[in-house]
Amino acid sequence: MTAATQNRNTPSRLGVCRALAVAASTMCYAGTIAVMNASGYVEPASTATGLVALGVFTSQVDNAAGANGDQVAEFERGYFRFANSAGADEITATDIGSLCYLVDDQTVALTDGTSTRSIAGIIDDVDDLGVWVLIDPTSGANL
Repeated sequence: MTAATQNRNTPSRLGVCRALAVAASTMCYAGTIAVMNASGYVEPASTATGLVALGVFTSQVDNAAGANGDQVAEFERGYFRFANSAGADEITATDIGSLCYLVDDQTVALTDGTSTRSIAGIIDDVDDLGVWVLIDPTSGANL
C-alpha cells in the first residue's frame, strides 16, 4: 500500500447501533447511558467500577422480571449530552478532551469518585444544559 495521491471516498458509520443481551432484573430507559457489566450483559449506568460505557439506549427495554439475556437492548454510540455533576465533580469547558465518569444513567462527573466510578467517555463540549460526551467503547478511553 502507498499513501493516497487523490481524493478518496472513505466509508463511514454514522450513529453506530449495536445490541446486547440485558442483565437480569433490569429496566433500560431510552436516552440513558448503556453499560456492559462484568458478566457481559447490558444495563443502565450506575456508580460502580468494572463497567464499560457502550452508548445510549435507543428504546425502553423491560427485563425487570427476566433472567440474564431474556431481552436484548439496542444502544447507539456517539456524542450525547448528559447532566453535569456538581461541586468538585462539575465539568467545565477547560475539561474538554478529558475523561469523565459515570454517576448514574444520565449524569457524568469529572473524577472517578475515589476509584468508585467507571469511565463514561471523553468530554467533547460543555454548555448551559450539560456535558457532551463521546461514548464509544472502541475509542481507547476505557484502557
